[in-house]
Amino acid sequence: MTETGSEAVKVMPHDAIVARPTSTFHDIASVAGRAVRAIPREPEAVIPALLVPVFFFVVNTGALQKFTERSHLVTDFKAFQLPVAIVFASTGVSRASALVTDIQGGYFERLLLTPVRRLPLLLGLLVADLVLIVALTIPVILLGLALGVRFKTGPVGVLVFMVLAGTWGLCFNGFTYAIALKTGNPAAVNSAFVIFFPFAFLTTAFLPKQALTGWLAAVATWNPVTYLLAGLRSLVLTGWDGRALLEAGAAIAAVGVVSLSLSIAALKSRVTLR
Repeated sequence: MTETGSEAVKVMPHDAIVARPTSTFHDIASVAGRAVRAIPREPEAVIPALLVPVFFFVVNTGALQKFTERSHLVTDFKAFQLPVAIVFASTGVSRASALVTDIQGGYFERLLLTPVRRLPLLLGLLVADLVLIVALTIPVILLGLALGVRFKTGPVGVLVFMVLAGTWGLCFNGFTYAIALKTGNPAAVNSAFVIFFPFAFLTTAFLPKQALTGWLAAVATWNPVTYLLAGLRSLVLTGWDGRALLEAGAAIAAVGVVSLSLSIAALKSRVTLR
């Protein structure tokens, strides 16, 4: 404390100066912005995520279209397969590998020395994932439109279609972040896509539910992707179907509750949430 005339000036010691935390929204935006800016620098992580759904869409259509349509199982197999391609494009596309790199390189630990809130470290990455997932769905939808697929629900249905796909991808990514935060191991994260195989193939990916029999029909009944695909297909094939869309939303929510709970628990085990 020093005095000049009648005025008193309080001098704070240097070590008493502390950074004040910003808002949660600002923290999420900062983490998401860094993650989004890194995406163009890692094309090896994006290009396969686009090529795989396009490959399956073209191959499945070429192999099964005549059989399914002549058997009257499906009226328009291209439209029937477009949601499958979208699910492949939106599943498992995450920044979890980059998170592991940050953990191993020490950047994640340095972040913990800043005033940033802990939960936005995960939420910001999920926001970046949503941006990437939506971006990947656009060329797949355009491919479907170029091949003659038409949405019965029109442009609004296309937007709802993208929202459902993006929300599904976001919820599924909770599993990848749980693995990344718990193990900090890139090999474990890379193998996380194996989790998706039962979701993808033990369902109505290739044939409608009424054509499935035995144990596969029973498993498909409990598989949340069955209801996700039904909701997406209703937007393309039949028009607005409130029940199908509600069941799709419920299936996404059920997966999200499990996956995001696991990822938050893994984050909590690595850091102290605040």
